[in-house]
Amino acid sequence: MSVRVTIDDLRLDWSSVVKVLESFISNCVAESGVKGVVVGLSGGVDSSVTVTLCVRALGSSRVYGLIMPDTTVTPEVDVRDAIDLARKLNIRYDVIDIHPIYSSYAKHVPAYSDEVVVANGNLRARIRMTILYYYANKFNYLVAGTGDRSEILIGYFTKYGDGGVDILPIGCLYKTQVRMLGEYLGLPKHIVYKPSSPRLWTGHEAEKELGMRYEDIDLVLYSIFDLNIPPDDVPKVTGVDKSVVKRVLEMYERSKHKRSLPPIPKIPRRK
Repeated sequence: MSVRVTIDDLRLDWSSVVKVLESFISNCVAESGVKGVVVGLSGGVDSSVTVTLCVRALGSSRVYGLIMPDTTVTPEVDVRDAIDLARKLNIRYDVIDIHPIYSSYAKHVPAYSDEVVVANGNLRARIRMTILYYYANKFNYLVAGTGDRSEILIGYFTKYGDGGVDILPIGCLYKTQVRMLGEYLGLPKHIVYKPSSPRLWTGHEAEKELGMRYEDIDLVLYSIFDLNIPPDDVPKVTGVDKSVVKRVLEMYERSKHKRSLPPIPKIPRRK
């Protein structure tokens, strides 16, 4: 196979992309009959790009940012970056330390254990979701999710946590494309290239947990889902090791339930 797939192939006409995404956001808000959107701000590239697009589409007065660190886990620099961006965009925002809420679960749930790291991390994500929806209900807003296409396809999000949203403005873009768009939008370089992390536990970083680079993940996903290249041929055209291709496909298959409504049984019709 003579074709060669590189990260440069993921570059798009960002001016046109921005117009499409802004139109998507404004149309969703208008069609839903709501007043604006609430966005969870983590200080990372995904949430920073999402909130910037929302402000461009709706204006700063119709966007509310929620910064929800667990102060025992979240680095202070992430909180500062989120606050700085919220102020630059001139949006309303609140900083809510979720640790007291998390601690309440730990205190009152009989099965709680410090040793179940992933379950506890997912609990933090689900606490954040409930707060976002409280604000959305109170102000008649939509929850604008910050997940990208890479995370959605490999299932790297918490079901009913950061996956619990109303719209996904950057859900059509791979992680590397979100970084490219962040540069186009003029976001600070240290945010654009900050190591991706859900910050669900101390020292949590996405690529370390995944054991793969997003550049490789995106090449695999793009080759298979956009170019329809057979998985066995992906290592040849991308240079990505076959073990990574296998791992990406396994994550995609295992996470299908996250991208679908819960299954419902079928019962026979009444005769």
